[in-house]
Amino acid sequence: MATPTGNNANLTAKRLNVLVYSGSLDHSAWKLSRFLTDKPNTGTGTTVDSVRHCLYTLRRLLAPNYAVTPVTSEMLLNEPWTASCALLVIPGGADLGYGRTLNGAGNRRITQFVRLGGRYLGFCAGGYYGSKRCEFEVGDKTMEVVGDRELGFYPGTCRGGAFPGFVYHSEDGARAAEIGVSKEALNTGTVPTSFRSYYNGGGVFVDAALYKDKGVEVLANYTEKVNVDPGEGGEGGAAAVVYCKVGDGAAVLTGPHPEFAAANLDRKAGGPGFADLVDALAADDKERTDFLKACLLKLGLQVAQDSTVIPSLSSLHVTGQDPESSLEILSLLAPELKEENKNEYLKDENDTFRIERPGTWNLSELEEALPEGESKSTEGIVDYQAITKRLVFHDELPSSKLTPYFNHHAFYSNLKQYQSESREGASEFGSNLMYGEVVTSTNTILEKNTQLLRRLPNGFTATATVQVAGRGRGSNVWISPAGSLIFSTVVRHPVEKIQSAPVIFIQYLSAMAVVKGIKSYAKGYEKIPVKLKWPNDIYALDPADPEQKRYTKICGILINSHFMSNEYISVVGIGVNATNASPTTALTALAARYASPGAAEASPVSLEKLLARILTTFEDLYTRFLRTGFDRTFEEMYYEDWLHMHQIVTLEVEGGARARIQGITRDHGLLLAEELSWGDRPTGRVWQLQSDSNSFDFFKGLVKRKI
Repeated sequence: MATPTGNNANLTAKRLNVLVYSGSLDHSAWKLSRFLTDKPNTGTGTTVDSVRHCLYTLRRLLAPNYAVTPVTSEMLLNEPWTASCALLVIPGGADLGYGRTLNGAGNRRITQFVRLGGRYLGFCAGGYYGSKRCEFEVGDKTMEVVGDRELGFYPGTCRGGAFPGFVYHSEDGARAAEIGVSKEALNTGTVPTSFRSYYNGGGVFVDAALYKDKGVEVLANYTEKVNVDPGEGGEGGAAAVVYCKVGDGAAVLTGPHPEFAAANLDRKAGGPGFADLVDALAADDKERTDFLKACLLKLGLQVAQDSTVIPSLSSLHVTGQDPESSLEILSLLAPELKEENKNEYLKDENDTFRIERPGTWNLSELEEALPEGESKSTEGIVDYQAITKRLVFHDELPSSKLTPYFNHHAFYSNLKQYQSESREGASEFGSNLMYGEVVTSTNTILEKNTQLLRRLPNGFTATATVQVAGRGRGSNVWISPAGSLIFSTVVRHPVEKIQSAPVIFIQYLSAMAVVKGIKSYAKGYEKIPVKLKWPNDIYALDPADPEQKRYTKICGILINSHFMSNEYISVVGIGVNATNASPTTALTALAARYASPGAAEASPVSLEKLLARILTTFEDLYTRFLRTGFDRTFEEMYYEDWLHMHQIVTLEVEGGARARIQGITRDHGLLLAEELSWGDRPTGRVWQLQSDSNSFDFFKGLVKRKI
């Protein structure tokens, strides 16, 4: 791979992703979680429950320092994931299925990732898979699995089942296995002496005590007698959890399931006694959590001091700069509303909304939990799609008591000020707003509910304090922490402009709006070094390491478009690290380090003001774009803040050819790459690459085909 050169030297990616393997793209467990129970993901080994338990527990322990997201086999095999990944997790399931998909190229990639400083966490089947040899139910011809494994992080054999009675896709062999913890090996954080962990078919790490000289440490043992020969497991019994040093990286492998929380187990799923098993696990839940925290710390990850609790969804408040405009939206929705039990509902494709008209609600009602489908408890996996969302329409701006984390008066005041300064007469973007303190995803609420979407005015914006199911490329889902500026804006693009102003450029305009919005936020902010990464991410010079000129991501953009009613309707989702220091850096730190002296103190970062500034900048750019297309003036503005000019890259889509980035085309927004020969001399050949079919690993100088 080529190293980025020219204007982009000394750039490194931070390891901010925790990737949970979910199988193949077509059958991924996280996509099927609404339809399947504990069924194996066809051919690739994972089970739905194991993936969901991993995501549930790890998000609570690692947010907001990491984005915990599912990753498919196709992504592991083809995408440039290793540079930004802190931890790869292989969950429970079927070890043979993992091998069918990952043997060869996939395992070589995983091994190289770990040896070069990455981390691997294998639960149950992932523990078998991470060992040099797997021996499972030897002698039982219906279940026997025996053979060597390619990863070999544990240099010996993982042998199981540790306890008898295992039955595939059943709780018949499940038990609350008592685990004795090695406090000496886990000498950080609060570590329990023992705890009961969910167990179902996991193995024993045979002769673990004999591999100390190879970097193996026993982190926990089964305290009960096991059903297989455990070899020399060390003090306390057969080895249940081991730590393995692997080159510059490390792996933790488990036989039991310490990631399984009792709150997510169905007490009625097993036979007699299963409810008692769940109760036993619930009683030891703190100890289980503390043990898993210690394992993650042992792997070198940053762990939340207190487990993150995902809050319940809140009401969605619809307001307008003109108090009557929110009621106009309500009138447009009226034909689609259904009345049930004296309440009005909008039953859309993805969500059901309960409509609250002005005068029909009071403050105490809105402070209560949502009416249908939601548990008061935030424990356990929640099906957010099944929860009815409360859509509250206002004919005057909400008080700070009703929305304590978002000041509507401040937002609209700043919006009015920026609109008055607009060169293009900005008057629409942000003039109608939907705000929720805790939402699933602003993009999902708008883009996945077409009855709602087709009736919203141009520039309608949804924003939130916290997202519990934020969306990214590749259907990634994560929790967005408070302090992020999270919003999605509706752009209604006329079909008659599709030739002169192609809709593909909306992604470039939105990225430009973030950069120019930050730089024009207040006097002195123009000095903040924020840049555009093709096609639409925003990076900034890391204030923690300015001398090395390392750039770090501070904003991501996701755009989805629909063609309906003779126009393109795009939902532009933007997330900016505004005041949240994790997982990378925030605008507040950038302002303190790079803005003109006194600027950050005179004009501190406010989410309401920043939202107003970006929206009016976006509208100015979009209005001009409709009039002129992406002309040379736009091109010059785009390149002013672009990271890539003259960067040398490897084009994997063209057989590994070296090329120099020359810009983008003004007709269709394609990336221009000029082929280079020996001595980096141009050959005269130029490629035009689409953003929706190619991914750009900026840090490695690699352009890859998307899958």
